[in-house]
Amino acid sequence: MAEYLKRGAMPEARADRDRQVRDTVEAILADIETRGDAAVRELSVRFDNWDRDGYRLTAAEIQGCIDRLSPQNLRDIEFAQAQVRNFATIQRDSMRDVEVETLPGVVLGHRHIPLNAAGCYVPGGKYPLLASAHMSVITAKVAGVPRVVTCAPPFHGAPAPAIVAAQALAGADEIYCLGGIQAVAAMGLGTPSIAAVDLLVGPGNAFVAEAKRQLFGRVGIDLFAGPTETLVIADAAGCDAELAATDLLGQAEHGPDSPAVLLTTSRKLALETMEEIDRLLRILPTAEIAARSWAVFGEVIVAESDEEMVAIADEIASEHVQVMTGDPDYFLRHMTNYGALFLGPRTNVAYGDKVIGTNHTLPTRKAARYTGGLWVGKFLKTCTYQRVTTDEASAAIGEYCSRLCALEGFSGHGEQANVRVRRYGHRNIPYAGTAEPLTAAA
Repeated sequence: MAEYLKRGAMPEARADRDRQVRDTVEAILADIETRGDAAVRELSVRFDNWDRDGYRLTAAEIQGCIDRLSPQNLRDIEFAQAQVRNFATIQRDSMRDVEVETLPGVVLGHRHIPLNAAGCYVPGGKYPLLASAHMSVITAKVAGVPRVVTCAPPFHGAPAPAIVAAQALAGADEIYCLGGIQAVAAMGLGTPSIAAVDLLVGPGNAFVAEAKRQLFGRVGIDLFAGPTETLVIADAAGCDAELAATDLLGQAEHGPDSPAVLLTTSRKLALETMEEIDRLLRILPTAEIAARSWAVFGEVIVAESDEEMVAIADEIASEHVQVMTGDPDYFLRHMTNYGALFLGPRTNVAYGDKVIGTNHTLPTRKAARYTGGLWVGKFLKTCTYQRVTTDEASAAIGEYCSRLCALEGFSGHGEQANVRVRRYGHRNIPYAGTAEPLTAAA
């Protein structure tokens, strides 16, 4: 039986906060849908103190942002983008169009068709999270999306140079300096100045995630991504308190509502990690945010076995799962609910977030039970087609179809089959609405 040395906020408290977020987002989306650009501008001024005639950056502004970065900055961005592009290309190459003759004269197939337009949200209010540009824009372009739009909020009263450079180098077609609900709504609903997209992707805070949820249906979304979650699975054989505490706080600094959970079979490691967290919070530059997150949402769980840790981890279904145990591959073999796994002490969530090549836009709030993270396939529609090439095949399939339609009472459907049996099978089949269906196969 697992022991909780520290528990996070109770579900009731989270539910109340979720209701407040829902109500706020619903009202803002309705306003933007009614008033368009005027509402977007008012919200940008209200939330970001940011106003200008148009929020799309010009080519000169984009180049100015690129020029502000050092050669090393640019090389680092290019290195990270090369890793993301390489892995996305490998993923795309794994997806094949297919065409196969399943029966004589019956050809079935599917094609992977890129979406026409994708909108990529890049968070940047607290930190200029340029990595989100790599993850969304590059992946969409590798998939073949012809129009990729990006939005990121201003940082310290201006476009964040690193974000803008990353968006441009990744291949974005339109770059807007616009943040929050208003950015997501503008891309999803469309305004006179921003044409609507087909799919919204990218992480964000609770308000951005809720805006995407409420827009789903009118526009596609990648997944529910945000706020950040991390789960560290550790034991004495694979981890120590310094590593565990550092990796927990390294993600808790994302925001005051970012859950960080330690799951271990070592009570000693659990207690030492809690002490180390207290020590690090006295020196961490982002301690103000990380401490609030840890105090409200942090958890420490001591399990009796690796098997119990797997069960608890699958129930949590965390976005990031870092495994530092004597046998990390045990969790790779047995876990089923997670956004991404980081196996062994040599890797960590920050590598995945920034540079290693896998995508960092991952499912949160238990969505890992039914989806993985953002990948090239999210920007593709897998669409089927059928072709019947011989009279004999059409007549044979038609007789089966006729009888199956009769079981369902669909006489019109049945006549679609019968007319082809008459035409291609030379059978004198009466009209489906006035006669019994076919009773024997050809």
